[in-house]
Amino acid sequence: MREGCPISTSMRLIRVGDKILSRDKITAKIDEILTLRASGLSQIDVAKILNVDRPFVSRLESLGEIAKGGKLALVGFPIGNKVELEKMAFEEGVEFVYILTDKERWSMVSNTDGAMLVNDLLELLQNLKNFDTIILLASNLRSQYAENIIGKQVISLEIGKSPIKDDVEVDVERVRKIIKEIRQKEGEKK
Repeated sequence: MREGCPISTSMRLIRVGDKILSRDKITAKIDEILTLRASGLSQIDVAKILNVDRPFVSRLESLGEIAKGGKLALVGFPIGNKVELEKMAFEEGVEFVYILTDKERWSMVSNTDGAMLVNDLLELLQNLKNFDTIILLASNLRSQYAENIIGKQVISLEIGKSPIKDDVEVDVERVRKIIKEIRQKEGEKK
């Protein structure tokens, strides 16, 4: 068998020179590194915990990097093309996406008691404070409220006048363009 060829596809093993490597073991270690980094630990801390070199952690992050700069959130309601918008946001590396259809937002309101609803909304607002830029797809009134409450850079894309009673189809490519412009400006600042 040639060097570098898989020796077993069912066991996910590969021969490299005189070594047999487990793809599953490698994947598990990478997942562990990324989970610890995403939890807020430094590269040095992760390297110490997992007994790997810090430069390895750095190189691993560089290999997987799809966006650099501030953390970006996308929030919107009531959105008719939710799935399409979520897919685009994932493709563009948006770190937090919270999009509701009209049915979902009313279900949330009617299936949750008042105290729990307030707690959920406060938790969402607290979470959004961790982002450098928030793109908000909402009515004119909701956009104004968000800008006043969050106190960070909120880019509001008004999707209608309050109150919006039905789902709104959002121009996905327009939102993608805004995300790309934000990422480009973040890159220029560095």
